[in-house]
Amino acid sequence: MGAGRKPAPFIKWRGVTALANVTKSQTIRPIGKKRSWGEIVARDFRINWAVYVMALPVLAYFIIFNYIPMTGIIMAFQKFQIKKGIWGSKFVGLANFVRFFNSPYAWRTIRNTLLISIYGLAFSFPLPVVFALCLNEVRSTRFKRVTQTISYLPYFISIVVVVAILFDFCKSEGVLTLLAQKFGWSGGALISSPKWFRTLYIGSNLWQHLGYNSIIFISALAAIDPQLYEAATIDGANRWQQFKAIILPGIKTVFMLNLILSITGSLSAFEPAYVVGSMGANGTATFFIKIHQMAHVSQKVGQACAMAMVLMALILLFTVLQRLFFRYVMKDSENTFNAKANKAKALW
Repeated sequence: MGAGRKPAPFIKWRGVTALANVTKSQTIRPIGKKRSWGEIVARDFRINWAVYVMALPVLAYFIIFNYIPMTGIIMAFQKFQIKKGIWGSKFVGLANFVRFFNSPYAWRTIRNTLLISIYGLAFSFPLPVVFALCLNEVRSTRFKRVTQTISYLPYFISIVVVVAILFDFCKSEGVLTLLAQKFGWSGGALISSPKWFRTLYIGSNLWQHLGYNSIIFISALAAIDPQLYEAATIDGANRWQQFKAIILPGIKTVFMLNLILSITGSLSAFEPAYVVGSMGANGTATFFIKIHQMAHVSQKVGQACAMAMVLMALILLFTVLQRLFFRYVMKDSENTFNAKANKAKALW
């Protein structure tokens, strides 16, 4: 401080000490006072304005093509007519929902969709996890790469080609039909039997997506700290105990994300069922197939929107149930995982 220069005096303002020579452009804000939401957003925008500008096209895309079209949900409560439009069509309340649930195909469609979803979660979802765990135990890098490449290839085959292959294998003179006849099947072509549709659908979907769906689990397993396995081995934990205490909590986030996506995808299956049905298969009545037929074939858009809302309720119900499952069932595993992590850090 220069000679003869007096230090700036201090003042008291609402219990906060501050310099008295603060310029007019500066504002004295008490320490600990919370900023409002608007102040936080404005300050963050000034700092990261370039990020906000880059995010505008993405935000506009979702608003225009995802959220604004949701206003069409009002058609589920109307007797929609194309000439009159959404705002001119007659309001009928819950009549479309009542008509759907009283129709002869309603419960058959719900049952078929739920069974496909349950079968998919029982086989198509856990098997990629098991496949990733098996590859994680392989020590030969060359064998692991070859196996991964072979398992990924079916994913890049068009669904039309996959269904065509399935049709050739399951027609009256197909290999799978002849094999089933050797074990007592006498119902003709498997592709034309409603009893075999779900099995063929889940089997072809598993064959096509097994390797691709395992990629994210392989990445999650690679991200787990090896010190955790060493600490568990020192404690005498076997493979099953390591899976419960280390692997399962370590991939829990990825597991939950893929479970949600699997539930949504299985309940909203359209392309495979549509292509299989177009080739003459029976038993392909799922929600999306019926919605497509109701909206674009029968021109009953209001009833199709009502069916879409029922499907949305089913997806929401399944999502809430899986959230409750992970909240209560996997809580103990997460606590064990954190304890093992802390112990491994202490050892090292």
